[in-house]
Amino acid sequence: MADQTTNAWPANAGPADLISPGRKQLGFAVMAVATLGLLAVIALQILYKSEVTTLGFDTWRPIVYAYILWGVALAVGQVLTRGEDGQRALFLLPALLFTIAMVIFPTLFGFYIALTDWNLSSFAGRKFNGLDNFWQMLADPYYRNALFNMVLYVLAVLVEYVIAFGLALLLNAQIRARKFFRVVFLLPLMLSPVAVSWMIGKSLMEYRFGPAATLARHLGWDNPAFFSNPITARISIMVLDAWTFIPFMMIMLLAGLQAMSRDVLEAARVDGATTWQTFWQVTFPLMLPVSVTAVILRIIFKLKLADIIITVTSGGPGGATDSVSSFIYREYRDRSNVGYGTMLAMAYLVLIVVFVTWLLKFANRFVRNVN
Repeated sequence: MADQTTNAWPANAGPADLISPGRKQLGFAVMAVATLGLLAVIALQILYKSEVTTLGFDTWRPIVYAYILWGVALAVGQVLTRGEDGQRALFLLPALLFTIAMVIFPTLFGFYIALTDWNLSSFAGRKFNGLDNFWQMLADPYYRNALFNMVLYVLAVLVEYVIAFGLALLLNAQIRARKFFRVVFLLPLMLSPVAVSWMIGKSLMEYRFGPAATLARHLGWDNPAFFSNPITARISIMVLDAWTFIPFMMIMLLAGLQAMSRDVLEAARVDGATTWQTFWQVTFPLMLPVSVTAVILRIIFKLKLADIIITVTSGGPGGATDSVSSFIYREYRDRSNVGYGTMLAMAYLVLIVVFVTWLLKFANRFVRNVN
């Protein structure tokens, strides 16, 4: 009589299915205990630093030790619960731990600092003040002005895109010294924004002896002070920033034009399309994905605009040219207000995340509708 035995595991069972339930439970327990321990240590330290309790640590070093132990427990738990798959996941674990340590923790710590009254010029030190910084931010006219300026600066990207597209079309045409002009138009991108600020904003546009001011006087402008009036100061900052970064969009659009199939353009010409019709009905739709990518990247760079403003105007006159980044920088540098400055930065971070997320969804929908 043949020995009939039953297989305890299915024939198509994977590596994770071959792990006993007891081992899985042990692995989940190890990860759960380590996670709860890490969160408990962090919560205890936050309460201690907020003077809610007297039980805590003088430094944040125990958080580092708890985090290392949590990483080890996470690795052990992955191996216990997933077997060979868990061992392969260990290669991704260092990247995950690094991201948490360098991105997640600093962001959470930033939100904590935003809820404190901390001025480096005060001897009182850091004190928890709840949402006081948030209410102060909502009532701050200079911060609202900086947000309004950012709207204007971002809208200026559309003008920069038109100029960059025109330059890309010009450099893609069969003109003399085309390679020379490509290098010349890329020169601003090779310079530091601080260098551009000093060369142009501080020297070329200097209202007494600058060449641009001298030329403006000859053209009839009695007092060519580019940065004394809020409107002209904003426009001047936009021009400086555009001169620096238009080549960035231009080189992306030029690469897209050169990658475009010549057969499509030739077919449009054979069908009798004019130059404008060829551009509007063929070139522009085909370039739309590249255009959207260039504009979105430029907007992301624009949202960080600070160095030119700090170097040339320091936000003046009267905060008229301030971007959010330059205003936050001056809040730290001039007023040493770490708590309030961090609240401004955290609020701006949330606004950027929401805006960029919406922008990406809108761009994808726009490209699909056009194509």
